[in-house]
Amino acid sequence: MTSSPIPAGITPGLTDAQDRRKRLKNIIGGSTGNLVEWFDWYVYAAFALYFAPHFFPKGDQTAQLLSSAAVFAVGFLMRPIGAWLMGMYADNKGRKAGLTLSVTLMCLGSLIIALTPDYNTIGVFAPILLVVARLMQGLSVGGEYGASATYLSEMAGKNRRGFFSSFAYVTLISGQLLAIAVLLILQNTMSSEALNSWGWRIPFFIGSILAVVVFWLRRGLDETESYKNAKTEKKPQSGFWLLVTKHPRETLTVMMLTAGGTLAFYAYSIYMQKFLVNTSGFSKETASEINAITLFIFMCLQPVAGGLSDKIGRKPLMIFFGVCGVLFTYPIFSTLETTTDPVTAGLLVMAGLIIITGYTSINAVVKAELFPAHIRALGVALPYALANTLFGGTAEYVALSFKSHGWEHGFYWYITGMIFISLIVYVRMKDTSKHSQIKED
Repeated sequence: MTSSPIPAGITPGLTDAQDRRKRLKNIIGGSTGNLVEWFDWYVYAAFALYFAPHFFPKGDQTAQLLSSAAVFAVGFLMRPIGAWLMGMYADNKGRKAGLTLSVTLMCLGSLIIALTPDYNTIGVFAPILLVVARLMQGLSVGGEYGASATYLSEMAGKNRRGFFSSFAYVTLISGQLLAIAVLLILQNTMSSEALNSWGWRIPFFIGSILAVVVFWLRRGLDETESYKNAKTEKKPQSGFWLLVTKHPRETLTVMMLTAGGTLAFYAYSIYMQKFLVNTSGFSKETASEINAITLFIFMCLQPVAGGLSDKIGRKPLMIFFGVCGVLFTYPIFSTLETTTDPVTAGLLVMAGLIIITGYTSINAVVKAELFPAHIRALGVALPYALANTLFGGTAEYVALSFKSHGWEHGFYWYITGMIFISLIVYVRMKDTSKHSQIKED
């Protein structure tokens, strides 16, 4: 008697219930590591108001923030390189191997920032070491996104892929929230003098320690069936030339669908804290609280929207983001400019984040569904990292540049224009949930 074939996503010898638990364990394990990666990355932005004077002592607050934002953008320059190198590594050596390598680099970057003396002690070497640390972290994050987005999308079952892949942004936002939570705790337990003097180093130490824990956690993850099957089929090795010659349309699609989404996300999350202080006039503490509350609600919306995409498709959510982003970005930011009530400010920020959920909740799975397994991690990572470098990583710098030249409204129009370009892509592309390249269930 011939036994029935085992579905590609099921581990031999396990019942359906056991397999679901195993999948969930791996998804949680991969997501937890992603959280720590993004905590390390976002601590820089959350504490920039405090450490910028130590590395860039000259100029007013806007000038200091402009310098720290420039270094933040420099970190993004390494993201395409990290996406290229570690995307190929994850395709050729395994998703698990790529995830483990990325967290190691992030740990080293955080430790360097935590230990670097200030400008008054070592002069120009202080900002140089800061740049070196951010370059290492940029290399790490560049590879992290492709490996984690691919891992979560492949590990989830077909009917829950949107839901589980949304945890890529749940953990990304969780990392940011954890960074803000550490900031709020330090603001309420330390004097302003101590926090400005040395307390800002604490979160970088925390990040490096957590990264060591995640290193061991990720060593225990299971490899995905998609990767195993691609290796069995002896597909060509992942590489840049293969990506651009065999999958040029998909590569360009990922870049363009990311452009508006990543710019809007960084404007409402990373830059918003500084906007509320530097433009709206709120205190650092109030701005941090608004940022934390709105991001927490935003985080909770991700799996809801991701699960919705499993039922109605990915395309309607992306079009929702594109249309509402074009219509409401300028009104939200221009109203926030003159808002003095924290509740009103919070509601306005929340409105923007609800709109962005149409992109953030499903962008990982959409990209993964565009590429076959043997080049999926690189295909997800590299064009995404290029778009992030050009638009996400420069968001703060562009915003502060517009402000320093006396035309802050130019930044609002810039976001609106980039969302419109992405909207054109959303309208023209196929719904990836119905045309997915992820064949395993």
